Amino acid sequence: MNDISTISNIYFVGAGGIGMAALERYFLAKGKNVAGYDRTSTTLTDELQAEGVVISFDESADSIPEKFRNPADTLVIYTPAVPADLPILCYFRDNGFEIMKRAQALGLVTRDSRSLCFAGTHGKTTTSSMAAHILQSGSVGCNAFLGGELKNYNSNFILTPSSNYSVIEADEYDRSFHHLTPTIAVITATDPDHLDIYGTEEAYLESFAHFTELIRPGGALIVHEGLKLKPRPQEGVRVYTYSRDKGDFHAAYIRRQPGNITFDIVTPRGTIRNINLGVPVEVNIDNAVAAVAAVCLTDAFEPEVIREAISTYRGAKRRFECWLKENNGTGRVIIDDYAHHPEEIRNSIASVKALYPGRKLTVAFQPHLYSRTRDFAPEFAEALSAADSLILLDIYPAREEPIPGVTSEMIFKDVKCEDKILISKEKLAETLKNRNFDILLTVGAGDINTFIPKIIELTTA
Repeated sequence: MNDISTISNIYFVGAGGIGMAALERYFLAKGKNVAGYDRTSTTLTDELQAEGVVISFDESADSIPEKFRNPADTLVIYTPAVPADLPILCYFRDNGFEIMKRAQALGLVTRDSRSLCFAGTHGKTTTSSMAAHILQSGSVGCNAFLGGELKNYNSNFILTPSSNYSVIEADEYDRSFHHLTPTIAVITATDPDHLDIYGTEEAYLESFAHFTELIRPGGALIVHEGLKLKPRPQEGVRVYTYSRDKGDFHAAYIRRQPGNITFDIVTPRGTIRNINLGVPVEVNIDNAVAAVAAVCLTDAFEPEVIREAISTYRGAKRRFECWLKENNGTGRVIIDDYAHHPEEIRNSIASVKALYPGRKLTVAFQPHLYSRTRDFAPEFAEALSAADSLILLDIYPAREEPIPGVTSEMIFKDVKCEDKILISKEKLAETLKNRNFDILLTVGAGDINTFIPKIIELTTA
């Protein structure tokens, strides 16, 4: 399907997921009839029902409203989290309905709007949410589908029905971003990841190269300097580079003070001076340049809005999120970061050390996935060796079954810092209670962040 205008009704199987909810709200705002199924009622499904989504919690096909039983004008969107033999899904499949995954539905959004799509091994949540905040702060607004909950909006979704701009976090996992048709694409990093899907670094890079072929003619590609990627954009697609210190877009005159980073951003349309980072960590210099680069190539380029928006950007939850800052940062500090790739961890540790120079840094890391631990154990060990003290937890399995012989010990044995321990996550809070930490950085894409309230309770009592 290429034209959503021919569809009147959209049914969501797995309607209560946060990513699905964003699409439901988007299509409601576009005047579509929206209904769906989910297994249980939640606060989110209550909100969606109040907004006009018809949601059933009965998995039988009889619960599908009559209006949504015609395959000629009904599109079905499902999440792979639902069982393949779910009766409702079987009904749609057996009766000739067009059925697509959420990633494919985001593709429809990009074809129906001027889309800014942010891809990369890391940095895509922050750069996409920064760009969305800039657009939303200006005169045109946007509809944004983000990979993390943006603190400024307490949501992973921004809705402006009148705007023709969309901002999409383009996920490379399972090649989901191949369903998109960007107007402007940004690629932040291509360090190999998801090798359980891709197998090799070459296949991973090829996937990104194919993504660059999907940019519509007249659009633009913005790539971080120094990537191994060999882009293959169509004729008529402009190509730009960016980085902290060189490229078509880059930072200049960087000034650092405790808790503050200010710089200029040089663009082909002129220099925007005195950018002040709302989340002042080193890695966000690059992220801000990428976000500004994308907005700069639209007709929403408003330098004063950009300057103000970056200063008021509060970040996404679990992306360098500060949980504790005693005595305005002169006392103990706890920061949580979603970093789960060696390069992300290296950047995260470097950012904390730059923000709090000379302070003792304790890192608590929860590896995410057996396959990622197996594939990058030496690189994880090298990155974590930059910590002053390391608390390493067991692997968070997420979607995977255990792999024989793959444990956190694969990382632990090669970590160079002398102060290191390997424990289960259940012992994390109690362990920190008995250690006089100064700066604590918790990292990982699992559930390590859920232990932070207990850590604060035990260590600040």
